[in-house]
Amino acid sequence: MDSPCSKTRNPFTGAEANAVGVKVDAVCKSYAGVEVLKDITFEVQPSEIFVLMGPSGSGKSVLLRHIAGLELPTSGTIAVDGLDPSLEATRDRVRLALVFQDGALFNSLSVYDNLALYPREHRSGDEKAIRERVMHSLRILSVEDSVNKFPSELSGGMKKRVSIARALVTEPQLLLYDEPTSELDPVMSATISEIIATLKNEYSVTSLVVTHDRALALTISNRVGILMDGELVTLGTPDDLNKSKDPRIVDFLNPKIDIKHPRFKELETQAPA
Repeated sequence: MDSPCSKTRNPFTGAEANAVGVKVDAVCKSYAGVEVLKDITFEVQPSEIFVLMGPSGSGKSVLLRHIAGLELPTSGTIAVDGLDPSLEATRDRVRLALVFQDGALFNSLSVYDNLALYPREHRSGDEKAIRERVMHSLRILSVEDSVNKFPSELSGGMKKRVSIARALVTEPQLLLYDEPTSELDPVMSATISEIIATLKNEYSVTSLVVTHDRALALTISNRVGILMDGELVTLGTPDDLNKSKDPRIVDFLNPKIDIKHPRFKELETQAPA
């Protein structure tokens, strides 16, 4: 991967703007006394593609919600461009967008109106300017032909692309993706991975991706962090992970199917009586 750059360009105006980084420092999170995140520390550099992986229930999506400012840590701090993401003042200064796992499109609105909702609500120009932004975002993702369709008329892959296009309308400096390739076939998963890489390479958008997709993580990312049981057990480049001798990492990235000694049988024997 190319090294991250320090500047980003607005995909609509072409104007140069500052890319943003993310700093997670000693973050812990508990729900009803149960620790979900345990002393998590890492930094995402401006314009980097940073991937968070880990088994289901390891805390990846919880951490993503904290970085988006939707939840507060029990202890520790998170900063986006040096600012607390949960504060309204930060959202006024830093353009951050979250691509939800299920797309989170409004079923009662057309594709066009889904994308136009944010600039209309924030009075970001007249209707002509909003239409230009919407159509430009759809063209970037090659889904302009779906402009008048409703979410129920879209395939899973199209919904993912439309949801990314909606995020682009906000002209983001930081894009957060929650399982962007889940429930997609291998070809469409590769397409979404290519889109994430293209946005980074052409517009230098900082991307933080939560995924189970090994191909995405090891192909397009600059660095990968792996969470297990709420702990960040490793952090490095894709090459670092491929060379890891840690049995937990090896088994997670290259699990073996053993019908003679199935995993669920081992879990049964380990379960408390």
